[in-house]
Amino acid sequence: MDLLHIRRTVLTYLIIASLICYVAAKVEATTTGSVYFIDSTNQRYFRVPSSNHETESMSISEVGGAISVLLGFAPPSTLSAAGSSKLNELLVPNPFDKPRAVFSLEVTGVDDSDLLGHSFFNNGMKRDVILGSDKSDIQLPGKDEVSVISLDEPVVEFTNKELSDLASWLDGSYNADAAEPVLTLPLANDNNLDLYMSKDVDRKFAASIISLVRNIRNAMAMHEDLSQSVEGPAELVMGSFEGIKSLREQYGTEAAQKGLELLIAALSKAFDSLQAAYKGQIVGVVLCNRSSQEESGKMLSVTLASRPSPRWLAEKTTSPEAAIVEVILVRRTLAWLTGIILLIATILGAFEDIAIWVNSERLCYLAGCSA
Repeated sequence: MDLLHIRRTVLTYLIIASLICYVAAKVEATTTGSVYFIDSTNQRYFRVPSSNHETESMSISEVGGAISVLLGFAPPSTLSAAGSSKLNELLVPNPFDKPRAVFSLEVTGVDDSDLLGHSFFNNGMKRDVILGSDKSDIQLPGKDEVSVISLDEPVVEFTNKELSDLASWLDGSYNADAAEPVLTLPLANDNNLDLYMSKDVDRKFAASIISLVRNIRNAMAMHEDLSQSVEGPAELVMGSFEGIKSLREQYGTEAAQKGLELLIAALSKAFDSLQAAYKGQIVGVVLCNRSSQEESGKMLSVTLASRPSPRWLAEKTTSPEAAIVEVILVRRTLAWLTGIILLIATILGAFEDIAIWVNSERLCYLAGCSA
């Protein structure tokens, strides 16, 4: 009786554990983030959303497909019919007039509710994004047709001049001569964000803002070089920003919200600069996710198609003489195999005839004896 009770208890615990794992997996699979599509100031590349039309959520692969189309390339062949329909609802149907430049940024540690009321995002088109284990590789042609510019080059050290330049760019101030050097940056509603350079978290957050701004300026300089050619490549300027989470963990929600407001102010100014540098031929795609990259990893990555080298092609190309030798070898192999099969069949047939003759002789002998 005790053994039966133990078995039932173990079985009950197994069922409960299975249900908990199933529910946790379902919750993870249905976790959502958000994506904002920021249009050009000179031309519309995204459709005007209808007020009475309920927008559908998108998968990460569908976001990647939208970026491919905006760059002037076909979406991946794995995109479903439903995904293609979503892209048709999102993008202006003009295949010959695409911006061919996309600014893509993943912002982690941010809730969708944190972005409400900010004009930079209010002017964009919002879609919910289904997160989970799904990741997306943006399939693009080779480097001759597209240039991928990273925004993730880190800034390990920075100077007081860089801090002063950042403060001036954002209408703030930097007091390097104070007993505790502080970077003061203005926010909306007469608020300020004070970053003390003696504190590790503050210094890292300042470094992440400096890195983002510096890399965007490098992208604009690279675009100027690429635009000198008659038919320049498409350009994907992409990266991520992870500084909000550290502020939230160290100082709480209020400091994280101030950091987000500063990031949005920097993004707004930087995107205006990108619009001027690209003459309006660029759009923005901003992905927001509460999870950090350590927890979920990057949602978007790029895969460039590799073209075979001339040497590889030469190795693969066979001469006519080699082709003739291969044909002869195949024919001889088939002939030998056919001969071996016929020989085995002949031997088996001979053994079968001998067995039949022996059996018939034995029957005749037995019949004679019985007579």
